[in-house]
Amino acid sequence: MTVATKHFLGVDRSLTGRAWVSRLADDRLALAISQREGLPEIIGRVLAGRGVAPEDVAAYLTPSLKTLLPDPSVLTDMDRAAARVAEAIMGGEKIAVFGDYDVDGATSSAVLQRFFRAVGGDLRIYIPDRIREGYGPNAPALMTLRDEGINLIITVDCGTMAHRVLGVAADAGLEVVVIDHHQAEPALPPAFALVNPNRLDDTSGLGTLAAVGVAFLFLVAINRQLRKGGWYESHDEPDLLSLLDLVALGTVCDVVPLVGLNRAFVSQGLRVMAKRGNIGLAALGDVARLDVKPAAYHLGFLLGPRVNAGGRVGRSDLGARLLTTGDKLEAEAIALELDVLNKERQAIEAEVLESAMKQLDLLQESTRFNTPPPVIFACGKGWHPGVIGIVAARLKERYDRPAIVIAFDSRGEGKGSGRSIQGVDLGRAVTAALEAGHLVNGGGHAMAAGLTISEDKFDEFAAFLTQRVSGEVAIASESKALRLDGALSARGASRELYEMLERAGPYGAGNPEPRFAVPSLRVTYSSIVGKGHVRCTLSGEDGAQLKGIAFRSAETALGKALLDRGTGPVHVAGRLKPDDWQGRRGVQINIEDAVPTRDAQP
Repeated sequence: MTVATKHFLGVDRSLTGRAWVSRLADDRLALAISQREGLPEIIGRVLAGRGVAPEDVAAYLTPSLKTLLPDPSVLTDMDRAAARVAEAIMGGEKIAVFGDYDVDGATSSAVLQRFFRAVGGDLRIYIPDRIREGYGPNAPALMTLRDEGINLIITVDCGTMAHRVLGVAADAGLEVVVIDHHQAEPALPPAFALVNPNRLDDTSGLGTLAAVGVAFLFLVAINRQLRKGGWYESHDEPDLLSLLDLVALGTVCDVVPLVGLNRAFVSQGLRVMAKRGNIGLAALGDVARLDVKPAAYHLGFLLGPRVNAGGRVGRSDLGARLLTTGDKLEAEAIALELDVLNKERQAIEAEVLESAMKQLDLLQESTRFNTPPPVIFACGKGWHPGVIGIVAARLKERYDRPAIVIAFDSRGEGKGSGRSIQGVDLGRAVTAALEAGHLVNGGGHAMAAGLTISEDKFDEFAAFLTQRVSGEVAIASESKALRLDGALSARGASRELYEMLERAGPYGAGNPEPRFAVPSLRVTYSSIVGKGHVRCTLSGEDGAQLKGIAFRSAETALGKALLDRGTGPVHVAGRLKPDDWQGRRGVQINIEDAVPTRDAQP
């Protein structure tokens, strides 16, 4: 019997209702990795649990673009798109980039403009207003750009589903190059070129890239065309690697799998970011009090939300402006404004989340469901469309189900955003709902989707989506056990171990942070901090202490058990994090689950 078939520490039902199982299918693989590479056994377990073969360990620990970066020409339409844009640069044409208002769109727009600036090209950035214009290219904006003398437009992180708008653009004499990564339909819009690894006729195998990753490959292809055309005989060739900090930021924040090329982008991008060469990113890091070497966590939870804040509740172009400015004073001013907007966003989010939770509580009381339905829906009049994606993410976390949150306006038009769980392709389901006539607009990728809907279509859309994904949700729910990389003692959960584990990073979607069980701990101190978080001090059987925190848990069974110090010894499970408060170099555990030892099976 392999370890993966056994309940870890005898836990078949924890305080969050999950069994604990080992991520590792075979201990012998971990041992082989450790012996072959001279690594600690725990690192061998982490690598083996992520499917790394012994012969691939060296390359995995040092992901390299030299070996992982593909020829951009493998992407359908890439050569056509790159040749046209290179021609426009060399011919002095006016070009615009039309970007989405999220982090992926802002970073995609920013890498293009920084490249154009470096090679002597002219590029205008246009980011639509989330409230007035909505997602994706719109005809009035494109006509405005045409009236400015622009005849070539590049859309980034949008455009794949813009059939009508790109038809209007073509009729007006505009050439549009689409750089995107969202799910596509069999029929494509009338663009000059459409580069998207998720178009159905693309065979590149690069479908996990964020839009900024596709944009970077686009720049590699344009650069090659400029070199071929002799442009660099009179112009300096740009340093493309200097743009990887932006590629890393967009990749992490769009929650695409951190495997293969994406992992190399983030690994090398973090090193570029640490040099603080991008004035805007440096200013944002200062505002966010990022005073340590940046990691993927900081991109996703400190920098990303602030870049997003402009598009959510402020001016949509602030993020792209910050990431492209060369003026230190302007960067500091924009960073401060984004920080203020982020606090405003948090307040609005809290109000909408509270309203959504009340709505769902009433639904639960009326239907008396013991287990959540396949999809969680929450709708409200007057909810701010800029925060519904975050609220959907919170509901997804709470119910462990795909969640759709829709903000309806006074005219009965709704803007919706969805977040999914592993194993449920929400973007494809929303695209199917659009094709079936239930939506005005919609699309996305596996883990996130956006939509526009008429209020009178909501019931049929909800029924369609529920039926469409119920099978995937059932399969995902059956396999929702908490997967652990091993067990540690309180004393063994050290800063030294944390730093060794970082060698196997960066971690994120598709490459989860290592998760460990720490058995037989007593809660010697606990309190509620912040907005419903439980902070605690745990003591091992030998007296060694370990700090812990369980986020947003105060009203859950997990939080209540940690607050009740009379519970007795507990096994806890979670992820190690650095504790650098007041200059100390310690470690704490972010607690995801626990079970009283009396409830564990012998």
